[in-house]
Amino acid sequence: MEPDENRLLQEIAFLVDRSDINEEIVRLGSHLGQIQALLTGSKPADGRRFDFLIQELHREVNTIGSKTTDLETVQAVVRMKSEIGKLKEQAQNIE
Repeated sequence: MEPDENRLLQEIAFLVDRSDINEEIVRLGSHLGQIQALLTGSKPADGRRFDFLIQELHREVNTIGSKTTDLETVQAVVRMKSEIGKLKEQAQNIE
């Protein structure tokens, strides 16, 4: 019995779509830009907004980690999680 070619193509398309991390990378860049604007803006940084953005960074990094099997990317995810943890600690000092 030969595999159903259409079904095989659908599964391949699903796997390719599932492993695409471009959207998460774009959102990471946006969140980082917003954090930079908070830290360099003329107004005092809002701790709640900062905390929210850090949570969003963590979410995007977790999603990237769950989508990839590439060793280099997995190692980058581990490093990013460590740095996000440091940001979270610092954010607790912002009122």
